[in-house]
Amino acid sequence: MDVKGSLKSYFEILRGERKARYLVTKEVRVSFDPEASLDELWKIHDLGMVGGHEEGDKTLLDLKLLISERILESCHLCERRCGVNRKEGEVGYCGVDAVSRIASEFLHWGEEEEIIPSHTIFFTGCTFSCVYCQNWDIATSPQSGVPALPELVCEMITRRKMEGAKNVNFVGGDPTPHIPAILRVLNHCRVNTPIIFNSNMYLSDEAMRLLEGVVDLYLGDFRYGNDRCAKKYSDVDRYWEITRRNFLHAKDHADILMRHLVLPAHVECCTRPIIEWVAANLKEVRFNLMFQYRPCYRAHLHPEIDRYLTTDEMMDATRLYETLLKDV
Repeated sequence: MDVKGSLKSYFEILRGERKARYLVTKEVRVSFDPEASLDELWKIHDLGMVGGHEEGDKTLLDLKLLISERILESCHLCERRCGVNRKEGEVGYCGVDAVSRIASEFLHWGEEEEIIPSHTIFFTGCTFSCVYCQNWDIATSPQSGVPALPELVCEMITRRKMEGAKNVNFVGGDPTPHIPAILRVLNHCRVNTPIIFNSNMYLSDEAMRLLEGVVDLYLGDFRYGNDRCAKKYSDVDRYWEITRRNFLHAKDHADILMRHLVLPAHVECCTRPIIEWVAANLKEVRFNLMFQYRPCYRAHLHPEIDRYLTTDEMMDATRLYETLLKDV
């Protein structure tokens, strides 16, 4: 697989041959009434995505931010669709209220070679409850961390870019509950750097639409090949349907670097169907088959995953990858 071809626009931004998508979106002019209904704002948004109005007094990114803040009043940024009013202090499954918080930010050298050093910004809270979560401390503590003040985060991004960061990598937990904060930050920034959305890909369709013209690279996890395993280990429903839908949506609007963490005893039920589906539908994406699983957090409650991968499991997964995806 030609990695640079599969991440074409990402590398073009790195080389300075094109602008990051969020900068282009900031140049699209639109007009809207801030008091208009959400349905009306979406209509203006969709028109703006295919071309703005030169006489517009606001930007398409302004509109995306407003829509995201409206969604907080009955939150449906992820497909749990909790419907809580986060602006009034209510919290849903992720536990995140109206204030997004950052656990840490730094230059990360442990990601894929195409994206390092990556400026990772770790938000607190998550839309999943993975029993083997390696970042369980921040995923399960949504009220920890420091508020993501847009001016300060923008300063971080600018500074890390000067220090050599190739991109901005929004992660968690999961960044989905923090889309309004991310848009607010980017509305303050002018740095031409690729925007990475590092996610479990359980976003609502509305959230995916908001990220069109904002995200340059989806660093997406594809964890499970069926709903049974997704429910058992991450407490999530309709996983197979929603994740596939969102990856297909993403490929039309950004580059994708897809990750699959192989789980013990799950090569046939999860790794195989994922690789087969990707080979049939997204064979052009950069696919990272990962063997870094280690039993942590509450994995001890599930004996079948309370261990490291065996050599045979790694070899079986590798054969699947080499047969169906490598050099396609």
